[in-house]
Amino acid sequence: MNTFDRRSILRAGLLAAGAGVLSACTASPSTANLVLPSDPRVAEAEARRHTSGQVRTVRLTARPGPVDLGGPQVSTWTYDGVLPGKEIRVRAGDTIHAELTNRLPAETSVHWHGLALRNDMDGAPGLTQQAIGTGASFTYRFVAEQPGTYWFHPHSGTQLDRGLYVPLIVEDPHEPGGYDHDWVVVLDDWIDGTGQTPDDVLATLRQGMGSMGGMMGSPSGMGGSSPLLGGDAGDLRYPHYLINGRVPAAPATFTARPGQRARIRIINAGSDTAFRVALGGHRLRVTHTDGYPVQPAETDTLLIAMGERYDVTTTLDDGVFPLVALAEGKNATALALVRTGAGTPPPATIRPAELDRDRVTYDRLVPADEVRLPAKSPDVTHTLDLTGGMMNYDWGINGQPLDMGRRLLVQQGQRVRFVLRNRTMMWHPIHVHGHTFQLGDSGPRKDTVAVLPGQTVTGNLDASNPGQWMIHCHNTYHAETGMAAILGYQT
Repeated sequence: MNTFDRRSILRAGLLAAGAGVLSACTASPSTANLVLPSDPRVAEAEARRHTSGQVRTVRLTARPGPVDLGGPQVSTWTYDGVLPGKEIRVRAGDTIHAELTNRLPAETSVHWHGLALRNDMDGAPGLTQQAIGTGASFTYRFVAEQPGTYWFHPHSGTQLDRGLYVPLIVEDPHEPGGYDHDWVVVLDDWIDGTGQTPDDVLATLRQGMGSMGGMMGSPSGMGGSSPLLGGDAGDLRYPHYLINGRVPAAPATFTARPGQRARIRIINAGSDTAFRVALGGHRLRVTHTDGYPVQPAETDTLLIAMGERYDVTTTLDDGVFPLVALAEGKNATALALVRTGAGTPPPATIRPAELDRDRVTYDRLVPADEVRLPAKSPDVTHTLDLTGGMMNYDWGINGQPLDMGRRLLVQQGQRVRFVLRNRTMMWHPIHVHGHTFQLGDSGPRKDTVAVLPGQTVTGNLDASNPGQWMIHCHNTYHAETGMAAILGYQT
């Protein structure tokens, strides 16, 4: 078995950083002065954020326990026994004061996915904080400046593939709205408590292709295949696919009146599954991606990678309609219902025609003028080759697993260009902590992007949030085995 353990490497990196000897490298292994999470410049950046003066206090307890998925009963880990965790809403500029108590039998953390927050609150153990031990507590406190659809989850081992995730909505008090309902839809692929845990899955995957014969399918194409994803759809098939913690046989139901407008915020909290999403009988109007507004784009269906979020609006018809999330390439669906009147619910296996109709893609999304990055040549370019494969399960960046002694170096105020080149036979959703990037020179603002096999994707960001930040694949198992790097600000 591959004995590589990202958590032990992260701990080693934390000790080195605390001793002031952590090195940083670009093309040459020269030592650089890094802006560490404890650096005064991190607090100074936080002080420059617009604040409303309001504080929202949240208390969370991460704990094991039973959960009802709408029939199947599982034992898993959640925040306060709820799946998904109870939605949190704040207004842009509010300070979030989140007190986390760890009742799990393992260390944990909270990463605030998509938020440009202060570095020492980002929740990456071994890089931005010490892991939170069993029985211990930690308080996260930061200004949530940028409105949008976000979420949070652990950045500790495979814990994301349990039930530890919560939607976080940062509302814009200046947004015109124009809708009657604001619904949050959380998608997930589920295995915990069904005879295996995510740690069991990881242990098997690490043995490579030759050892996977009995696990959730055959070694060949065990995660399915999809032309939309360029080939392999993922590493595994799950027993259940969920919307808001419910299986299709007992779907969550959203109620409204005919003619009303709904804003639907869709979050993919899965670990290995892209979802193709459609609302039967309706067109969708995309208004935001990863929290940032785009010029509205009409579509029938969306393909959403792990970690991505899309906001859509639609005018509701009269009846009962299926909101379906097809597990792309895996021949299974998750289901919720939208009810605006009388009618018989569709069968749990329904697949509306919209799933195979018009699908919006990145190249059709244009950022709203107020969030478009000004034209500027890059000051520094970093090329990240996505490498590895299923045979040895050796995922990495630039041919190696995460190395805490190396950095993709940047400086405050620089325009940074990332060139993501997928050298593997599988697609990867790449997520950047603490920042958003613009796809190409005129694409949407995002923090997570799906990179297909053989594809090159370019992203541009402004280095305006000092600290040390993870960049990684948001496939839980790829990240845990090494497809990650660190964006490091230097003085």
